[in-house]
Amino acid sequence: MQASDISERTSEPRDAEETITALYAGHALGLTRLALVLVGDRESAEDVVQEAFLGLHRRFGALRDPANALVYLRSAVLNNARTVLRRRRLPSWFAGAYEPPVWSAEAAALLGAERRAVMEALHQLPRRRREVLVLRYYAELSEEETAQVMGVSRGTVKSTTARALDALGRLLGEHP
Repeated sequence: MQASDISERTSEPRDAEETITALYAGHALGLTRLALVLVGDRESAEDVVQEAFLGLHRRFGALRDPANALVYLRSAVLNNARTVLRRRRLPSWFAGAYEPPVWSAEAAALLGAERRAVMEALHQLPRRRREVLVLRYYAELSEEETAQVMGVSRGTVKSTTARALDALGRLLGEHP
């Protein structure tokens, strides 16, 4: 084995570790906030984000373009949040019916009555509409970035956003 073979093998994991560490430092809080809006409680949101970073760590070498690691993370957060919400709907032999999370005292203090009403209305929307609004307006992603994260076309993002905003307005009593 040559020295160049060893340095190639050791530099790749180091690059992966550095990239993932930089992504975590720069985006973990924002991704956690995104997950919080989707799942409704901090503990689940933190778990969703940790699972996304763990998945990225496991699969980093298989990424076609490591520059798209943030897109991968956003998609993983979205998918993991879907899984959490799906599991909450499933009956369990060992647990009673799932009770929706109560917003924590700190979250309630941060959100005014108007923002709480928007959050409650947002959680009444169908999954896809809720996700597109969260990605577009909370995570402040462009239509193109939202389409990449959701795995849909830009046109689908545009039409779903329009329908979601209309439905949200009706739920909030702003539209007849």
